[in-house]
Amino acid sequence: MIIGSNREQVIKNIEDAVKRKDWTAKVEVGDPVLSLQERKDLVDSFWTEQTTLKGKVNNKIGRLIFNSLTKVLAASTQFTGLENLDNLPEGGAIITANHFNQIDSLPLNYLANKTHHRLAIAIEDTNLKLPGFLCYLMNYVGTIPLIKSPSYVGLQFPRHLRDALAANKWVLIFPEQEMWWNYRKPRKFQRGAYYFAAKQNVPVISTFVEIQTTEKLEKDHPNFYQTKYVVHVLPTIYPDTKLSANENSKKMLAQDYQQKVAAYERAYHRKIDYTFTPWDIAGWRYNFGKN
Repeated sequence: MIIGSNREQVIKNIEDAVKRKDWTAKVEVGDPVLSLQERKDLVDSFWTEQTTLKGKVNNKIGRLIFNSLTKVLAASTQFTGLENLDNLPEGGAIITANHFNQIDSLPLNYLANKTHHRLAIAIEDTNLKLPGFLCYLMNYVGTIPLIKSPSYVGLQFPRHLRDALAANKWVLIFPEQEMWWNYRKPRKFQRGAYYFAAKQNVPVISTFVEIQTTEKLEKDHPNFYQTKYVVHVLPTIYPDTKLSANENSKKMLAQDYQQKVAAYERAYHRKIDYTFTPWDIAGWRYNFGKN
């Protein structure tokens, strides 16, 4: 699904994945499909272009567009828990959030801008081949593509991550891995974000994004209401220098998951329950057009 189409099919895929308890299932329709070699070539080309004049100019343009989109599309975003950032040490950090649509980085970029930081985003390698305008943004807003291969994850990705952190950036890593469109509940996490935080000895800024349904219908999708966001900034999580990276990753993951579940339960006034219901998809008029 690229922004708008095939939403009902995507929701059905989410429902099926919940039944299987497959929390990292790819549920989108129409995402690019590439071989491992094609993904490696794509990412190699991406990093090569970042060093060229064309790449540097496009990155400046992309950043301007990204910040403009943030001001327009995330303008209604509200924030809670900003006091949890008061004692954040200077320097880079990893920020985690729930992953629920193609532009869910905008409210987090808004948060970064509010606190005078720049946001970098870890993305799946195939996102570099998304169609149209999304392709441009994925290539030129400060992204760090990730190939699921041992050599890249073990060597190249940590190097690019270290460079971003050394530049005092916040690096957004979605621990849920795959995007589930407008799915409200925090899903089970993967350990990567926490492992990298421990290896780089940087804090994890823990957030949970609440998706609120408004009374306005989407112009081109009358069975969906528009939504807006509340970013809940949760207590920052720090690696324990006495523990190994593996031990830290498990401990930090558990704390982040517990914090996000607690934030979900406070925001929506309901206990977490992984039985699928139509309410799980924010903005969906479930019975609209049904007999």
